[in-house]
Amino acid sequence: MPSDLLHPALAGCRRLFLRDYELPVRIGIHDFEQAAPQRMRFNVDLYVPLESTTPGRDHIDEVVDYDFVREVIRRRVAVGHIGLQETLVDHVAAQLLAHPLVRAVRVAGEKADVYPDCDAVGVEVFVLKESVR
Repeated sequence: MPSDLLHPALAGCRRLFLRDYELPVRIGIHDFEQAAPQRMRFNVDLYVPLESTTPGRDHIDEVVDYDFVREVIRRRVAVGHIGLQETLVDHVAAQLLAHPLVRAVRVAGEKADVYPDCDAVGVEVFVLKESVR
């Protein structure tokens, strides 16, 4: 489990995660990146309070739905070309953090095919909601 859960603001939280969500993304500043979408992977952790997300009726409306995470990423990617991974990851993090039940978020994005001599290049951000600092 990530050490983020040791942060006092995240006491009493559960961590939801989305791993290796892959999409073609129009991203990049280099000429060779402008011609076609690139394969990107996303990894997301959401920290939500247990008291607000512990189901009593075993119903989806009692928790934060994973589809919400995927939809936020899909919507931003659909807008059009993005120059920097930082721009994309920061936007996704801000949109996820806007959910009333999300206390903190970690978003990582990685381009899988940029360099032939490594698995991926990427960026990650961890953001706490202002009201819980």
